[in-house]
Amino acid sequence: MALPANLELLFGESPEAPKLSKAEVSERFDDLIKSIGDMPERELSREEIVTSFRGGQPIDFSSRPTNAYQYVQKALGAPELNKAISPDTVASVMAALDGLKSQQPDLVKDINLTSPVGTGLVAFDLEAPAKILAPRPTPLRNSIPRIKGNGTSHRFKVISGFTGSGTGGVGNIHPGILDTTQNNFAPSGSSNSLYYARGPKISYAGYDVVLPYSQFSMSDEVTWSAQYGGQGYQDIRQLSRTSLLYASMLMEERMLLMGRGTASGYAGALAAPTGTSLVDNTLGTGQVALTGYTTNIYVYVTADAGAFGESVVSTVATIAPTAGHNVVLRLTDVPQALGYKVYIGTGASQPANSSFFFYGRFPNQAANGGGAGGTGIVLQGAIPTSGANPPTADSSAYAAGYDGILAWAMGTSSGYNVKINSTFSTSNPGSEFQTAFASLYNSVKADPDRILFNGADRKQQSDTLKAGSSNNYFLQITQDEVRGVALGSVAVAIMNETTGKRVEMEVNPWLPQGVCPILSDTLPIPDTQVSNVWSVVNVQDLMGIDWPVTQFAYESSSYWFGSFICYAPAWNGCVSGVTAA
Repeated sequence: MALPANLELLFGESPEAPKLSKAEVSERFDDLIKSIGDMPERELSREEIVTSFRGGQPIDFSSRPTNAYQYVQKALGAPELNKAISPDTVASVMAALDGLKSQQPDLVKDINLTSPVGTGLVAFDLEAPAKILAPRPTPLRNSIPRIKGNGTSHRFKVISGFTGSGTGGVGNIHPGILDTTQNNFAPSGSSNSLYYARGPKISYAGYDVVLPYSQFSMSDEVTWSAQYGGQGYQDIRQLSRTSLLYASMLMEERMLLMGRGTASGYAGALAAPTGTSLVDNTLGTGQVALTGYTTNIYVYVTADAGAFGESVVSTVATIAPTAGHNVVLRLTDVPQALGYKVYIGTGASQPANSSFFFYGRFPNQAANGGGAGGTGIVLQGAIPTSGANPPTADSSAYAAGYDGILAWAMGTSSGYNVKINSTFSTSNPGSEFQTAFASLYNSVKADPDRILFNGADRKQQSDTLKAGSSNNYFLQITQDEVRGVALGSVAVAIMNETTGKRVEMEVNPWLPQGVCPILSDTLPIPDTQVSNVWSVVNVQDLMGIDWPVTQFAYESSSYWFGSFICYAPAWNGCVSGVTAA
């Protein structure tokens, strides 16, 4: 190896030694390195190192103070301090320290994730902006045509039938004539007789439709402190406007589906359930006893209108159940109800309205098995002791509102409306809808386009293909699926056995369980002057307004003015009362 340049300074010539050659200097360096390499190795312990700095005396680390309190405590016990301070004074100071220790725990803590600040001396890894996880699907609003309206109402005239159509209550006339045939052609209402040798005159039926427009609006507010405080994290005004837009669209979606209006031409409020009674019931299979009462129970029922409310309450029904039994609630179906809401109170006498609490919603009067020799809603399990109280006024319909799809499809002008009060058939899957298709075709030659389902009802209908052992459906696994079978089968459409048309099955995210409207989007009739059976007619479509600043806040509103129209309600229908599987 090469010699360092300064080796001569270490091993070379000095006043007391003769000059060495380079070979001799190199040999001395090698001897030094070898000696260093041959030195014995030893690792000193912590105690040995500290002892070397304390005159060879070992240190007792177990008695070493570890926090501020212990340092002060040790200092008070030092001999030097005890000479200058009386024992009573030292004891007093120690007592004060003990009290301070309990009041100020940070005196006895190290710095960690909770000390000296409870939330820690740490940074926040806050990701901006806020995540908006609110679902906002609006399939009806996205698909139903929107047309321009004028004035304060939408009007149209309907020719509902004429001779030979079989609709509108118009009868049939045989068209055969003879040379001697004479028919009266005098104007209607005239007492004159004008007979001609002609075939008989045809007849017509028709009616006017006047549907008033309603105004709709929603609003939001952002305070200045929220807007400016959010700088660097999120634009709060932008969030407010976006949320307001989506909220308006989502509420319109629900109105298109479940709205009910009270103005002339609309369906109006739902009637309260009638015929309510309670029957003591011995427990059936899978049922449990009713609990949470000592004497009587009292029950109110309302007709469910969906997203926007319910009817007024029924008359109260009461019973003193047998211990270990449950109770069956029976009632008379309300034709257009989407289900029923039950409220229960208890006591020796009928309690105040504020002591009745919401028990549950049921899609029909046979919602969970019935009992006591008939159908009904089984009241079982614990009676609620808190929650919503029965309504004191109707909220099923609104003066500023219109009829939605369900009000039309289940209303008096609907072409077909039935409550099956059961699950879907497994012995003949889809039979409930085949019956509806046949009825609609026989009445007005309707050929529906789609059926809307709640997600649970769509799954139940799909499962009917697998549930019935006597049906003629089977599932087949093809060769390429042997190593990776996709579980589940989905019914996507129903073939109309009456007309041969494929009727699509669609899930609507806001449709209540138990209700399946059958819809026609177009009419299977030429030259009807109806391009779309369903239309949104707005004088002013959805718009946004930013209000002038009149306080320390930014305020916004949405606004639209119009109605929802069904030009041919008889071409639509509904299967309801579907019990959850």
